[in-house]
Amino acid sequence: MPDNPRIEDLRRRVQTDPASIAFAQLAEEHRRAGQFQEAVDVCRAGLGIHPGYLSARVTLGRALIELDRPDDAQAEFELVLANAPENLAALRGVAEILHRRGALAEALGRYRTALALAPNDPDLEQTVNELARAVEPPAPIGSSDGLTFEQMQHEFLQHAPPPPAVAVTSAACT
Repeated sequence: MPDNPRIEDLRRRVQTDPASIAFAQLAEEHRRAGQFQEAVDVCRAGLGIHPGYLSARVTLGRALIELDRPDDAQAEFELVLANAPENLAALRGVAEILHRRGALAEALGRYRTALALAPNDPDLEQTVNELARAVEPPAPIGSSDGLTFEQMQHEFLQHAPPPPAVAVTSAACT
């Protein structure tokens, strides 16, 4: 299957100038095309020249997740977060890995940090809500601060005044 023209153009640019940062775009195009090992290979080669290029590390982490190499992916994301703590893609990547591993409380913390950075992201909000329900105990229905509905109903019925008497008139009886 021939590569798409965008990949071919970027590949030529990187071959012409191996020090070009276009490697990051090439790797991302490979990742989007489902060519995960190619994305990893391109990232590793480019990061050998540009080790501080954080967006390439995020692409590398995403490709490593797809190759089922979560430890390597998490290491890349954590490196990004050490340098850019508010990198949304890296936060989400770490959270996803923790979630898949079953470290739900830790994943929830990372997802909440990401949601604080992207408060209008409905998918992120849904994930946080679902994890919160799974991790955090539900609030008690009746707290020690007040009465439960049943207790309140019982108290009301015990202390409610009697219903008003209905007057019967002789005209109504005929």
